Amino acid sequence: MIPGESFVSIENRMQSVGLALEELLVTAQKQDCLTVGIYESAKLLNADPDSVVLCVLAADDVDDVALQIHFTLLQSFCCDSSITILRVLGVQRLQQLLGAMDARNEEEHGDLHCMLVTNPQADHCRLQEVGTYCQESRRLDQWVPELALQER
Repeated sequence: MIPGESFVSIENRMQSVGLALEELLVTAQKQDCLTVGIYESAKLLNADPDSVVLCVLAADDVDDVALQIHFTLLQSFCCDSSITILRVLGVQRLQQLLGAMDARNEEEHGDLHCMLVTNPQADHCRLQEVGTYCQESRRLDQWVPELALQER
C-alpha cells in the first residue's frame, strides 16, 4: 500500500484497472490482437515475443498444479522478454466478456487461462493504465501483479 492511501482509494483503483483490462481485452479481440490459450500463447512467445505487450494469466483454482507449472514457465519467459504480466482472478467474467468458446477451441487453446495482447495500439490508454498498475505493483515488491475482476 502506498503511504497515505486509503483502503477505499485502493478499492477504487482496482476497479478502475479491472475495467481498463476488460475494455483492453475486448478491443484487442475485436482487432484480432488477442492470442488465447496456453499452447497458442507459448507458440507466439517462441515465434515473435517482441510483438507481445501484455500477458494475462487467469485462474481461479490455485490448487491446479499443472496450470501453476505452465504459469511459472510463461512468467519466466515474459520476465526475460520484458513483457508485462498480470495475474487475474475471474475466469467466468473473462468468458462473459470474450464469448464462449466451442469445445474444440477450449481443448486446443486451454480455455482462457493465458491471453497475450499483441498490438501496441490496441486501446492505448487502457493498455497504459494496466501497465502503470503493473509497474506500481512491482515497485511494491509484487513480482506478478494480481487483479480480481468483478462479477456482473
